[in-house]
Amino acid sequence: MDKRDYYEVLGVGKTASEDEIKKAYRGLAKKYHPDVSTEKNAEAKFKEVQEAYDVLSDATKRTQYDQFGHAAFDPAYGAGARGAGFGGAGFEGFDFGDIFSAFFGGGRPGSQGASRNRPHKGADIQRRMTITFEESIFGKKEAIKVPVFDECPSCHGSGARTNSDIHTCSRCRGSGEVIMESQTLFGRTQTRTVCPTCRGTGKEIGAKCPTCSGEGQIKVTKEVEIRVPEGIETGQQIRIEGFGNKGQNGGPNGDLYIVFDVTPSDVFVREGDDIVLTVPITFAQAALGADIEVPTLYGNVILKIPAGTQSNTKFRIREKGAPNVRTKMKGDEHIVINVVTPTKMTSEQRRLFEDLAKAEDPSSNKSAWEKFKNNFIRSKRPNA
Repeated sequence: MDKRDYYEVLGVGKTASEDEIKKAYRGLAKKYHPDVSTEKNAEAKFKEVQEAYDVLSDATKRTQYDQFGHAAFDPAYGAGARGAGFGGAGFEGFDFGDIFSAFFGGGRPGSQGASRNRPHKGADIQRRMTITFEESIFGKKEAIKVPVFDECPSCHGSGARTNSDIHTCSRCRGSGEVIMESQTLFGRTQTRTVCPTCRGTGKEIGAKCPTCSGEGQIKVTKEVEIRVPEGIETGQQIRIEGFGNKGQNGGPNGDLYIVFDVTPSDVFVREGDDIVLTVPITFAQAALGADIEVPTLYGNVILKIPAGTQSNTKFRIREKGAPNVRTKMKGDEHIVINVVTPTKMTSEQRRLFEDLAKAEDPSSNKSAWEKFKNNFIRSKRPNA
């Protein structure tokens, strides 16, 4: 089932303030809490509300969600969910203790503010790259352009116009947390929560940076050199460290993941590390035997066809397959023989085939037919 829009889940508009989002969350969390709610599917709705709030209450996650939707946190779209610090399904690592703390007090002092103030790795990015069959075998280097969120060059990530515009938060006095009082079903409680004024940073910005509007990061396009490994296959990926989105609070940048799509070859078929090639030969070559030239990924080779070779006979040429992307050891090439029946013949060719038919040993043909007929009749008999 597709996820509902997070703003729709909380019942707020996309321009809702932090306080409006928090107010909507508290009301819905109280309504659907499994321990007190009589609503149908209360637990599922409670989880949905918690998932929406986890994203929309975090400025960075909210920005990513507004730009990419649910794909920003879904592992099916790559490693972005891990870089964003979100569990994909929205409930991995979910701590009911935090919810009880929000309702009934007793939260861990300093835990939320400390978590927000510590360095966080930036979100990972995933891109798909299409390469040819030959490029997947031999590898290559290619420079690509990737849009990422990077540190603002004007404020160097602070979000302020100048350093003098950064002040200690007047509401939480730099702790990043405040004590909130609320009326619950169990009476009036106090809850330690992230400061809504500074969003847990402990700092207020007087005048925002005009370049990034106070976000501390801007969207830029980076050029990255991609080294395609030899032997890569469709669906496999590589990681380029540090080329993802900007980290928070001095944390490292995320990583860039490149997922490959390999276009099929018109000649070769890859099966694991082996290569399969179908080669047509004539009746004469099959009957008399021949030395034929066959292509491989590494150049043509001579293959000896024994006399009497039948269609679908397979020959193996060692170490002419694809290199394994990890071990670099090459697979083999398998040649499948296809004896081609001529559809158009010259009068001379027809005369030669007629002479051949006359020269064939009737007893040999009869023997082959009798063997086939006897096997067919035996297969039709009921079991004794």
